Amino acid sequence: MTTPEFASNRDNFCYRHPDRQSFVLCQRCMRTICPECQTQGPVGVICPECMKDQRKAESPAQRKARRAWGRGPVAVAARSGKPVVTYTLLAITSAIGLLQLIPGLGSAIQQALLFNAVYLYPGLSGFPFEPWRLLTTVFVHGGLLHLGLNMLALWMLGQILEPMLGRVRFLAMYLISGLGGSVAVALMAPGTSTVGASGALFGMMAALLIIGRHIGANVTGILVVLGINFAYGFIVKGIAWQAHLGGLIVGALIALIYVRTKRRDQRTWQIVMLVVLTVLVAGLAVAGQWILA
Repeated sequence: MTTPEFASNRDNFCYRHPDRQSFVLCQRCMRTICPECQTQGPVGVICPECMKDQRKAESPAQRKARRAWGRGPVAVAARSGKPVVTYTLLAITSAIGLLQLIPGLGSAIQQALLFNAVYLYPGLSGFPFEPWRLLTTVFVHGGLLHLGLNMLALWMLGQILEPMLGRVRFLAMYLISGLGGSVAVALMAPGTSTVGASGALFGMMAALLIIGRHIGANVTGILVVLGINFAYGFIVKGIAWQAHLGGLIVGALIALIYVRTKRRDQRTWQIVMLVVLTVLVAGLAVAGQWILA
């Protein structure tokens, strides 16, 4: 029950439906709105009038993106919310990086998680068969600088891509791109031990380039950053450019799948194509033992 004082205060009722009591305020104009008038935003909710104003303020590229992906900017936020997957990946990878700072433990963690083709082909190397290293290498790094730069890139790219794609698609892209990077190392640089999320990050950059081009955004800056980072791997010794190339190719293929199967009625085809791509990438890793024999 409400008190007479509460009922007499019109601020306690929806401004569009005066007969509907509500305790929720629009995050932009701070007026009370009922559930029917609420559109979920990144933080709180937005009323219809503020939503209309927000749509008017969109750039042509933003309007094209909303039409192309079938979602408005707030609808994306409502579906995906905060980039939880990005934060989770950051937390897990950073925690492992901090554990690596402990004397005596760091080298053991790196040795347990790094990737080397010898762990894929026990018949050729005599090492144990440990295929999970194809992915665990994404979560371990070679030092604080390596970790910091990669986590900064993950944070920046994840803030853009995860709300756009959704959590599951974003995570799939990250892991499959990382897998592609490891497989490329196995095929082109067998015997090389690698650590780091660079393959996954290059996949994210390629995806951002493909999706941005698809929605009509200016991708010149992304292309320049991608080119500089890719060239850097050839200039500086000790960097596995093969992982960059593998992640780049796989990330681009995943982005092409996403932009061609973005409608809800194409969801099954999207999943099937991702599974097929993953099997093909894993198949290349398996085929590597005959290529290298």
